[in-house]
Amino acid sequence: MTTPAAPSSSYTAENIQVLEGLEAVRRRPGMYIGTTDKSGLHHLIKELVDNAVDEAMAGYCDRVEVLIHANGWCTVIDNGRGIPVDVQKQTGKTAVETVLTVLHAGGKFGGGGYKVSGGLHGVGASVVNALSEEMWVEVVPDPAAQGADKAGKVYRQDYAKGAPQNELTPTRLTTERKSGTTVSFKPDSTIFESVDFDFKLEAERLRLYAFLTKKVWFRLYDERDGHEVNYYFEGGIKSFVRHVNREREAINFEPIYADRDVDGNVIEFAIQYNDGYNETVYTFANSINTIDGGSHMTGFRQALTRVLNDYARKAKILKDNDPNLTGDDVREGLVAVISVKLPEPQFEGQTKTRLGNPEVTGQVQTVVAETLAQYLEENPNDGRRIIEKCLVASRAREAARKARDLVQRKSALESGTLPGKLADCSSRDPEESEIFIVEGDSAGGSAKQGRDRKYQAILPLFGKILNVEKARPDKMLGHEAIRLVISALGTGIRETFDVARLRYHKVVIMTDADVDGAHIRTLLLTFFFRNMPELIDGGYLYIAQPPLYRIQQGKDIRYFYNDAALDDYKKTNRRANLNVQRFKGLGEMNAEQLWETTMKPDNRVLLQVAVHDAAESDKLFYELMGDEVSHRRRFIQQNAANVKNLDI
Repeated sequence: MTTPAAPSSSYTAENIQVLEGLEAVRRRPGMYIGTTDKSGLHHLIKELVDNAVDEAMAGYCDRVEVLIHANGWCTVIDNGRGIPVDVQKQTGKTAVETVLTVLHAGGKFGGGGYKVSGGLHGVGASVVNALSEEMWVEVVPDPAAQGADKAGKVYRQDYAKGAPQNELTPTRLTTERKSGTTVSFKPDSTIFESVDFDFKLEAERLRLYAFLTKKVWFRLYDERDGHEVNYYFEGGIKSFVRHVNREREAINFEPIYADRDVDGNVIEFAIQYNDGYNETVYTFANSINTIDGGSHMTGFRQALTRVLNDYARKAKILKDNDPNLTGDDVREGLVAVISVKLPEPQFEGQTKTRLGNPEVTGQVQTVVAETLAQYLEENPNDGRRIIEKCLVASRAREAARKARDLVQRKSALESGTLPGKLADCSSRDPEESEIFIVEGDSAGGSAKQGRDRKYQAILPLFGKILNVEKARPDKMLGHEAIRLVISALGTGIRETFDVARLRYHKVVIMTDADVDGAHIRTLLLTFFFRNMPELIDGGYLYIAQPPLYRIQQGKDIRYFYNDAALDDYKKTNRRANLNVQRFKGLGEMNAEQLWETTMKPDNRVLLQVAVHDAAESDKLFYELMGDEVSHRRRFIQQNAANVKNLDI
């Protein structure tokens, strides 16, 4: 018997591999752009737009264009000062080549180029270059910024997979363009899952940029079909708040707004109340969406609660023996945007989406408190309406607390028991456990029989759950199906939500592939979006995709998930004796079929629920699930043409 040789214990300098230039980015793209799916593809555009926005925040750029070309290229154009074209002393290369080929090179460090910038890591354009098959850059330098000798010239350089193909070369400028930078790139198809840019996704991102950088024009044009959008907002985040509230009835007609410089930090906020029950607050630092809040959120909330309580008592709306309004009371129906711009932002957390600058708490608190107090004094009618809404919320909150206490007493964490309808899995490891929320008794029965009992739990719901968009929290918590979901997941909701207590890291909505199933799915999505948004942000929520058809010819069995796939198969496989079965619901599938098509990890298709544009998602849920019938009618009229087949 031959004994295998032991691995060498030698560990010398020869074992250390040095990746030159941008090779590290090409080897491990996920470390720099997160993923190589659609999100990562559009991150390339974001890096270039971020650079243009930095110029805009510095006051040197008022127009940004993104062009999606029919040949797979994308171009980003700004009218800023232009990337410097002279030689950078540390690298011995031009600043253009340095910015595009050296990681962590740019004008965002040490206050050299920008007082405020939106880049988190400073990798920017060099990563775009590394992950592109080809790229070229053209710079028209601003003579006032780069020297009179640069006037009337345009500088160009070409790249391939991050490597320069020629020197930065000036030629005579033949257009009337005064200054700016143009970067055009073709994503590397060997790196990305798809290089097909999504117009809608990019349009949503540019609209957000336009809200956050007021008086800057953003244009997106798609050569593939001629679609074009243009965004420009004089009011900035004030316009943002109006946009979110445009379908709702506002309590204070004009948003309360301030934009102030405090010790070099720019503090900007806008708030407006509506007649709804949900809190909608967005926070940003240097145009970066800080979805986990941070010091600016803390300062805002402290000021809001204190000022509204002070005003309510001064106006005698709150009596001496009345308890203070809580933070939850004063945020019901609130739409707010807080944006700060800082020379040295400190981001916390794994995803860098929480602001940590301690000085910002007091600065935001001061600006919000002074502005809000002045507004309430000058607009007493608005002030009274806001306080009265908070008082109604306070009474509802107390009723909701009693209902929530009842749910928590019956929850798994409080009593050690689980909902009776839940067929739990044997695993206690949340990372491998998943729960299927299923409609109906028959579908629940098939799912329970067909599942893998080790790690798959089944929670059947009966009938349609409550539409939480039109219900206060106390009524919502009184609904049995919602209590079952809350109890099964174990996290609590809203302010009591704790992701560490989540019992399953895959929460799968599994409904029939028909109109009723879609409605139930939408009701569940509304509940999760309004009450457990962290579940979506963390990537824990999924939608199962059951098949619509089963085709059998002899022993050959195939499943199809939509009409188009079935039609394509019949066109390419003109065979006789095809037995076509149309599934009207999950209950029509036996346990084995449901397992093989919808629940088995090797075969199933799960759609991960994600929010790319929180404001647009908020608007969509309000239109579809709110009180106004006219909003739903308009949505149906606008989107009816996109429905190919409707099963009623």
